[in-house]
Amino acid sequence: MCGHGWGVGVSALPPVLDPASASRMMWFNKTDPRALFGDARDEVHELCDGRTLTVHPDQVMDFRSLPFGDASFWHVVFDPPHLNRLGKDSFMAQKYGRLATSWKDDLEAGFAECFRVLKPGGTLVFKWNEDQIPVADVLALTPEKPLYGHRSGRLSKTHWISFIKEPANA
Repeated sequence: MCGHGWGVGVSALPPVLDPASASRMMWFNKTDPRALFGDARDEVHELCDGRTLTVHPDQVMDFRSLPFGDASFWHVVFDPPHLNRLGKDSFMAQKYGRLATSWKDDLEAGFAECFRVLKPGGTLVFKWNEDQIPVADVLALTPEKPLYGHRSGRLSKTHWISFIKEPANA
């Protein structure tokens, strides 16, 4: 565990989980104490231009089977790998990770786990680039319905999609 403290009588877990954080590229503060950064990888790569790419999560974890109790986080950021056709040692594989051939089952389990650890009334932001797999195919893997979203990127292929977990008595 990363040892975040949020006050007396409060869980040691921070309010935000990023279970597939990779190199934390989208984060303004890559060590923000309000978030627990997880990833299946813990590795360092020297890139073709000489820069170093570090994937070093607070905790190694598999987004398909999260090591937390139900309703542990107020906010979850789900930004899983989104490419399944790339070279083993390619820059994109090192930077973002890669989808396995079981990607549909993996993402379905990932959505289920992210919603399981989300508190009722909590929010989930899902990020997906549909360069290889359409976002509609991915959203079909969860019964949860998005609230709103936004396209970004040079070709508008990156989707930012927000969800809210319904309260238990809804």
